[in-house]
Amino acid sequence: MRDINVARGQLILRQASGSNELLACQRLRYRVFYEEMKARADDLTVEQKIDRDEFDSICDHLIVVNQGPGAQDDPVLLSDGQLIGTYRLLRQEVAEAAIGFYSQREFDIVPLMKAKPSLRFLELGRSCVLKPFRTRPVVELLWQGIWNYVRAYNMDVMLGCASLAGTSPALHGPALSLLAEAIPKSEWHVNALPDKRIEMRLLTLSEPEKRRALMSLPPLIKGYLRLGCYIGDGAVADEQFNTTDVLVILPVSAIRSRYFTHFGAPVEATERIDRPLGQQPYA
Repeated sequence: MRDINVARGQLILRQASGSNELLACQRLRYRVFYEEMKARADDLTVEQKIDRDEFDSICDHLIVVNQGPGAQDDPVLLSDGQLIGTYRLLRQEVAEAAIGFYSQREFDIVPLMKAKPSLRFLELGRSCVLKPFRTRPVVELLWQGIWNYVRAYNMDVMLGCASLAGTSPALHGPALSLLAEAIPKSEWHVNALPDKRIEMRLLTLSEPEKRRALMSLPPLIKGYLRLGCYIGDGAVADEQFNTTDVLVILPVSAIRSRYFTHFGAPVEATERIDRPLGQQPYA
């Protein structure tokens, strides 16, 4: 485990350690995905009140811990405070030695990885933050933690499924149409699996409509767009989690240089970052 820790006031970002902290992440995800966002739970999930799958044991899990006053009557507690956010990370070499990437269930990413054998891919997924804490400082900490991890492990490409709430494409016409503008015609093009693909080019947007669509996006997706990400061609409805998923692809080489003043340059991959972001990379 490499040191990627960041502290800001009463908030700490660090990597989860041990089975008890993994279980805490799974409990937090259940509260957000199932209790708040109404994902469909099977009987065992309801009984255990945890969100778990076969990828959890091979992933690293970033966590945000609040050491200040809690905002829930029944907080998920760790030894150093209340768990309020988590994000799981899966490196390519670990995935290929085990069961692959989660996003392969929805998107045909294997041709991209085969075409770029010299690059190291990192999958991001299962992001969630308790509703009272969906604030700028917490999102900034997650961004800093991801970038610390990328630098610490010298990763080249970040990818993963990002979600819009609800499974009806009609609900997301403007958002999907805006995201379709980031679908590359280049070497970074990736398709949704044919039997799951939802067309994203639904509307022709005016500039004011584009601005409104951008503001409607979740903060992390807006952040990826600001950094210069590509979007996969086609969305996928995830009926279990009641979401519409898009694939985000972010090569480190494509990140706009002005953000290195916040994150640190990729050439410093072995250096620990202790400073906060300083400026939020999204609207």
